[in-house]
Amino acid sequence: MKKRENPLALLPLLIFLAIFLGSGLYFNSKGVEFAFYQLPSPVAAMAGIVVAFAIFKGSLDKKMDSFIKGVGDSNIIIMCMIYLLAGAFSTVAEAMGGVDSTVNFGLSVIPPNMILPGLFLIAAFVSTAMGTSMGTIAAIGPIAVDMAIKAQIPLPIAMGTVVGGAMFGDNLSMISDTTIAATRTQGCEMKDKFIMNFKIALPAALLSIVILALSGIAGNIPQGLEYNFVKILPYVFVLVLALMGLNVFLVLLIGLVMAGAIGLADGSFTLLDFTKKVYEGFGSMQEIFILSLLIGGLAAMIAEEGGIDYLLNLISRKIKSRKGAELGISALVSVADICTANNTVAIVITGPMAKKLAEENGVDPRRSASLLDIFSCVWQGIIPYGAQLLLAGSIAKLSPVEIIPYLYYPYLLGLFTLAAIAFDFPKAARKPVS
Repeated sequence: MKKRENPLALLPLLIFLAIFLGSGLYFNSKGVEFAFYQLPSPVAAMAGIVVAFAIFKGSLDKKMDSFIKGVGDSNIIIMCMIYLLAGAFSTVAEAMGGVDSTVNFGLSVIPPNMILPGLFLIAAFVSTAMGTSMGTIAAIGPIAVDMAIKAQIPLPIAMGTVVGGAMFGDNLSMISDTTIAATRTQGCEMKDKFIMNFKIALPAALLSIVILALSGIAGNIPQGLEYNFVKILPYVFVLVLALMGLNVFLVLLIGLVMAGAIGLADGSFTLLDFTKKVYEGFGSMQEIFILSLLIGGLAAMIAEEGGIDYLLNLISRKIKSRKGAELGISALVSVADICTANNTVAIVITGPMAKKLAEENGVDPRRSASLLDIFSCVWQGIIPYGAQLLLAGSIAKLSPVEIIPYLYYPYLLGLFTLAAIAFDFPKAARKPVS
């Protein structure tokens, strides 16, 4: 039986977005740093949920039942559990010195005339290993500033290079919250999404490296940097095991145990400190964990009321092909990220709609997951009020606008992905679901 279409059912979602975007614009007008991150997103989501309970028809028990079913959806719960393990691994690996060793090792092998391509590659590897662009910028940004000043490299291009590399890993990492959200909402394996995504991202990354290499900028690289290759191994193992197709929970547990064992063996932390770092990692995922649960419940209520069907049918009338559906998915997540300035939030919001569009138009779930992740990261990497550029600007004492012209990788990733849609690359078609 076909569900009725009800545009009014979208009001709670619009309330959430309006509060989230409005608060960001307000704090930005007041000159508050990280304006779009002052209001916790779960609080804004709660406002939308309250509106949904107030305006949707049916008894309170019925509405509560619909909400709880959405919160308890297996994909939502699995996604949240992966968030916790990813946060724990990243925090423990950083605490035992994995980030410092990775950065110092990378700097030690960079030729002076390849300082910018080297910075990009280091940021790309660290962000892929850590699963966080923010953590990467925080770790490598100060080093890039110091190197730029000593080598008389323009600060904006140095920071633009670091941000580009950081967004490479944010988009591809097996433990990135964007990857977790994209794969779980679309119902595909991380390994499969990574392979498809990588085929699109690699040409953009290679061209970015070529552009940086041809810039002719050289510099002085610090000497005598200390690193321990053993501390880099947990990151390498996580990446390799994930690509081998091992269950993501097992991959993260192995990485966590390995990072913990190395830290305990070299005295980076005690056993009690290790447990605290694990819990600290859980806490680092608190906001997106809670938001995912709340949005899952809200989405179920909106779908029950016919809001999702209305929006999808509205979009579907404009879509005449599989390529049109891919562009529609890309546009949905792009608008959501521009509005929320948070790529994971954008994916969590639009994921269910993207999945239906994909199923109805024969878009492979690996493809829809890649598009969600790519375009959320493209926009997150270039909007001046996003956390990534705000952090980079803060570290280098620059306006985020000064960095924008040098964000070669995000621009190229967007262009290469549009070309991939146009030329159906890589091939990933399936028959529409009847």
